[in-house]
Formats: sequence, C-alpha cells, structure tokens
Amino acid sequence: MSCWSADYATKAYLRTLKMGTRGKEPDVAEFISALAAGNNAKLMVIVCASIAGSTTLALVAAAHQTGGHVVCILSKLDELHASKKALGSYANRVEFVVGDACTLLLDDYKEADFVLLDCDISDHKGVFLAAQKGLKHEKKALIVGYNALHKGSYWWSELKTHFLPTGEGLLVTRMVTNGGQKRSRWVVAVDNCTGEEHVFRVTNSPPRKQIEA
Repeated sequence: MSCWSADYATKAYLRTLKMGTRGKEPDVAEFISALAAGNNAKLMVIVCASIAGSTTLALVAAAHQTGGHVVCILSKLDELHASKKALGSYANRVEFVVGDACTLLLDDYKEADFVLLDCDISDHKGVFLAAQKGLKHEKKALIVGYNALHKGSYWWSELKTHFLPTGEGLLVTRMVTNGGQKRSRWVVAVDNCTGEEHVFRVTNSPPRKQIEA
C-alpha cells in the first residue's frame, strides 16, 4: 500500500452510496470502501459468513477506484449461486472461491493488502489469526472484521487489533514490516450537534533525535 489517498477514499465512498448498498447499518459499507480505497488496496479479499452483500459491493467500489481486484471466499457451493444473484451485474467484478478460509488465507492470498471478514463466520478468531499470519510482512496490509459486537469482546485482546464502534463494531489491524513501523491509534469524534461519528487514524511518528550544538 502507498500513502493514504483522501481523494480515492472520498470517491469510493460516494460510489458505494450510488451502488445502493445501504442496509440496516448504513455507515459500515461506505466506511469500509473508503478505508480500502484510501489505502490504495490492490488485492482485496472478503470472507463472508453467508451470501455476499453490501460489504462485497463496497470493495467492488474501492477496486474500481484503485484498479484493484476483489476475491470473495465462501464456505458452501449454494452460497455461490445466491451471492451472484444478490450482486447482480456487479458479480462479474468479483472472483468467487469456495473453500476453507484459513487455508486460503495462509496459502493462496499472501499477497492480499486488504482482508475483510464477517465476524459471524464459524471460527472467526481462527480466520482472523490466519489472516494475520498469512499476509506477507514485507508489504503493508489491513485486516478488518465487521459485526465484531456479535461475538462479544473476550477474544479481541489476543488479536492485537483496534476496535471501532461503527455499525455492529469493526476490528482493524495494520500489518507492516517490523523495521520502521509507526504506531497508530484510531480516534472517534462525535459531533455534539448532529450526533454523527467521525473516525480518524492518527499515526505517531518516532521521536526525532536532537542534535546537540
């Protein structure tokens, strides 16, 4: 991934709105799309709990902006046909794979720079850990889990991840090289007038060395 692109993020956000992905959690898909596009993700992998829906379309919108590719991992063959029907004309912009998510993330998609998973999947913790272990560390990558609140908070501490109170809860982990790693934190600001949430990522640069005269 390259540096954050506010232009890509904004355009992907707006494209997601136009694609009609709003569901019962209207902010999640748009936020995910902006996050993927803003980080200029090229290979985006989503692990779905059932049928592909708004979050998959969010990555399609991001891929349109970055020139990237979207892979959707499903666990059952019948979910494949239902997912293609649900996505309609956008289905041909997604590569569908049916199989074990842990194995695929460890073996086939190490080059992914954006992994999105539904925390409602079976073995959600194992899949998240597989994504963290499988991604190559010589490149920056983001791992995002949505519907995190559905499983409670007992398992988050083992994942070294940030929790964002967006929709049903998002878990965000940035994988970077060990050398030159910058610490970052997520800040949620609430507009007191409108009640609208704004999420920002703040990177803490290492302290500069002082040169004595």
